[in-house]
Amino acid sequence: MNRPQGRGATALEKHYGFLLWLLPTVEQFPRGQKFLLGDRLQTAALTVLECLIDATYSRRPESALAKANLELEKLRVLFRLAHDLHHVDGRRYEFAARSLDEVGRLVGGWRRALQAQSGHGDGAP
Repeated sequence: MNRPQGRGATALEKHYGFLLWLLPTVEQFPRGQKFLLGDRLQTAALTVLECLIDATYSRRPESALAKANLELEKLRVLFRLAHDLHHVDGRRYEFAARSLDEVGRLVGGWRRALQAQSGHGDGAP
């Protein structure tokens, strides 16, 4: 498989690293929450990964990036809930928040670059 390059590679690699941390973290949730809140966190995070892969290899990545952005927002809220329910401590919550913020900034920058390429940034009045 070819390795992605550019914006897609950066966002994809950062989010992949987040998933490597997330999956064992969810395993530490209480049994009932592991299969409820933990499953939602894992599903949203894996959906972001799939969207980033789709966007990286697509000629028209806009819709995949929009979906990734929405799923990132869901992850932020779900992690806040996990923290408020004391399933993750402050240190883990901070790591998750920073990681999701970084991937979100990369996705946002990618979306803005695509908008600029589509004519909004060509210098026309």
